[in-house]
Amino acid sequence: MPRKQLVPAVASTYPRHSFPIMPAKVKVRDLSKRYGGLEAVRGVSFEVEAGEIFGLLGPNGAGKTTTVECLLGLREPDTGQLEVCGFDSRRQSREAKQRLGAALQSTALQDKITPREAVALFASFYRVAASPDTLLERFELADKANARFETLSGGQRQRLALALAFVNRPEVVLLDEPTTGLDPHSRRELHVSIRRMKEDGCTVLLTTHYLEEAEQLCDRVAIIDHGRIVATGAPRELVAASRSALSVTLTLRPGIEAALLASVPGVDELRVEGGTVSFRTRDATDTLATVTQLLREKRIEILDLHVRKASLEDVFLALTGNGESTPEAGG
Repeated sequence: MPRKQLVPAVASTYPRHSFPIMPAKVKVRDLSKRYGGLEAVRGVSFEVEAGEIFGLLGPNGAGKTTTVECLLGLREPDTGQLEVCGFDSRRQSREAKQRLGAALQSTALQDKITPREAVALFASFYRVAASPDTLLERFELADKANARFETLSGGQRQRLALALAFVNRPEVVLLDEPTTGLDPHSRRELHVSIRRMKEDGCTVLLTTHYLEEAEQLCDRVAIIDHGRIVATGAPRELVAASRSALSVTLTLRPGIEAALLASVPGVDELRVEGGTVSFRTRDATDTLATVTQLLREKRIEILDLHVRKASLEDVFLALTGNGESTPEAGG
């Protein structure tokens, strides 16, 4: 599926045929990584374009974290080419890391260190660094600047992890399962922060197994399963191209026996619970026409009717089976 090319806002003043193409900020080519007899990542390839939020989706153990850790230089890949902001992240790791920020699944800091001290410490590792006070204010930690790390809530620790990821004013930010374990309020706050990253001109690569999160945040996604990329594209495009069936739910009065609907052409995965009927179909128009005719003949009234198109979750489950993957080191 062709990728959407992102261009600067000023490109709208150019003739259509002369749009400048922004080089990808992250390039991964034929990445492979093996742990003993287990091939965790098998020929993974994708690109993350400038200014987009790109999601790497997959079941637990699919290879998401291993891919991110190879990009960060935390694991040495067996094969593959990795490029960040035009630099080979294996041969020019120092230059690549100066342009990268990262928040991994958990942030381990000394119990007694404060957010202000942690940000100042991380800032000392880079040639160019943001002001600690600015970062603490941006990620709503100013009132906790001098609190010990051990006293911070889960959401506050995640916001501190993001502040540390932004210490070097990165062009690219890698977020590995950033909202895992957070309560709904903290998750919403983190979503706001991630959207702001894009507004500020950052390119974001995040891994997640929350499909709704990816659908809300990501411009494009790559679905990875058993170490391989099985689909890449904008969430809306993947859903539109999917052959996943539509979901239909009917509320009836009186109820109906399942056997009466089971023989209707196009009805799949039928469930009848009292007066509620649900099923999936690939042709809602023809299937519902037959169902409504049958209900009319039986003098059964339709009280409510919902037809839901396929979601990114439907696409994900169709591509990855039951969503389970072989556990592997690195996730």
